[in-house]
Amino acid sequence: MLSKSAAKAFFLGGTAVCSLAFVGLTVDTIGRIPAQTHEENITPQVIRGKDLWDASNCMGCHTILGEGAYYAPELTRVYSRRGPELIRAILRDPEAMYPGQRRMQRYDFTDEEIDDLVAFFEWIDGMDLNGFPPAPTLASGGAATAPSDGRPAVFSQLCVACHSLNGHGGNVGPALDGVADRRDAEYLRRWLHDPGAVRAGTAMPRLPLTDPQIDELVVWLGTLHATPTPPTSAPSGAQP
Repeated sequence: MLSKSAAKAFFLGGTAVCSLAFVGLTVDTIGRIPAQTHEENITPQVIRGKDLWDASNCMGCHTILGEGAYYAPELTRVYSRRGPELIRAILRDPEAMYPGQRRMQRYDFTDEEIDDLVAFFEWIDGMDLNGFPPAPTLASGGAATAPSDGRPAVFSQLCVACHSLNGHGGNVGPALDGVADRRDAEYLRRWLHDPGAVRAGTAMPRLPLTDPQIDELVVWLGTLHATPTPPTSAPSGAQP
């Protein structure tokens, strides 16, 4: 049993030690911020993107760095998860990317403002956040694995938002399994360049694809043939 004076000394000493530890950890954390946030990459474009993010009240629906609402997708790693092409397309016209599904307001951002927001997302994505947020589990079996079929990066970042392949991806547009058996290279090229010119009233928007990206997609999509059905074994004694 501690005496009254000993208990008082124990309390004051413990408080002092804990306070010093708290101050030390705070100083250490603040000292790590420049390196972990890569503040050297904060350009005027990034600053304008941050200001636009705040002015548009994006956190009213989205979460970033663990703060915000949970109504819309979390965006801390959206740059690496979705890529700049999809980000630009959605910021330009959210409804066009997901007809009849998206509830995101169309802000009518200028191209410069969209570039500023993309730069802001790229800077956020480059932060060292000690593993936050955890990588989403996208593959079957509970392991997030990257496809090994040689697909272009733009397909993984942009096309799978609406189309599926091998059972993975969106369901807004048709599945692309066996697309090479249904469409030739010339049709695919015209479609990717301007879907509306090929089929009036199509729900697919004109994507912000460069000519090299279209060329890459056409070549790769041309390899997506339907898997042939293996022949059934003939009964014993039957003619082949």
